[in-house]
Amino acid sequence: MTVDRADIEAKLREIQEVIDDTAEGAKNVGVAAAVGVVLLLLIVYLLGRRRGKKGSARVEVYRLG
Repeated sequence: MTVDRADIEAKLREIQEVIDDTAEGAKNVGVAAAVGVVLLLLIVYLLGRRRGKKGSARVEVYRLG
């Protein structure tokens, strides 16, 4: 059995396609994770602001005189 240059090149192209597909899938997962983290932080921030405003007392000071 002999291995030609064309056989090697075809196999390398096949491997490169698999690598490209895997890298593209990983990028999509990374972007989705980043968006999820940003949304989670935004929700926590907004809920914290709401709770902070809800629990704080309002004091009005009047000066007489």
